[in-house]
Amino acid sequence: MFVPITTIACVKNFDEAMQRANNVQYGLTAGFYGSQEEAQVFYDQVQAGVAYANRSQGATTGAWPGFQPFGGWKGSGSTGKNAGGLYYLPLYMHEQIRNLVRKT
Repeated sequence: MFVPITTIACVKNFDEAMQRANNVQYGLTAGFYGSQEEAQVFYDQVQAGVAYANRSQGATTGAWPGFQPFGGWKGSGSTGKNAGGLYYLPLYMHEQIRNLVRKT
């Protein structure tokens, strides 16, 4: 049976909330409500294939059909359900520019 599951818990702060959110075996979809700054940190840290911030309808129910592929990370990412979408490859890429200054 496939059903959405929501877990609610009291946490001390944002960092603890992110730790709890990522301390699971699956990572299909995640939603968040907060400030623009908090949303950016959420996007940078959350371990989920589909992530929303401040979405009023269906905040954590899945991707927008026809616009986003639907697939996840960890145990949620092994089925290939999001294969073939326009954004398939970028989902698995993490662009990063690094600069290393050598000490002399």
